[in-house]
Amino acid sequence: MKESIALTWRRIPHRYRLEGTKCEVCGNVYFPPRNVCPKCRSKGKIVPFTFSGKGKVYSLTEISVPPTGLERQVPYVFAIIELDEGARVAGQIVDASYEDVSIGDRVEVVFRKIQQDDPEGLIHYGFKFRLVK
Repeated sequence: MKESIALTWRRIPHRYRLEGTKCEVCGNVYFPPRNVCPKCRSKGKIVPFTFSGKGKVYSLTEISVPPTGLERQVPYVFAIIELDEGARVAGQIVDASYEDVSIGDRVEVVFRKIQQDDPEGLIHYGFKFRLVK
């Protein structure tokens, strides 16, 4: 499914800057951004929060049968990353094979091309992760 240019621009803060939200009542942080805190149900005290982009591998797998549009990238490592601030995000680990990555390894966010609609179409960029050695 193709995404509109307007939708892509609206998602820039959390796609390009790893921006989520923080509840000023209970202190929890969330990614993607939330309007209501799932923990304390607060509505009015949710503020933007930019994550550092550093964290550790919480869980991982190797993708060998990719979704449409990512066929040329297989095999690749996909992981759940626990950010230092506490939120967990899903993302691809680049520049490493499955054998190179272990649970607990330190990672940092990088800005990379995700996919392109067609040879002259919209190019989607976003965050991925790489190992910190």
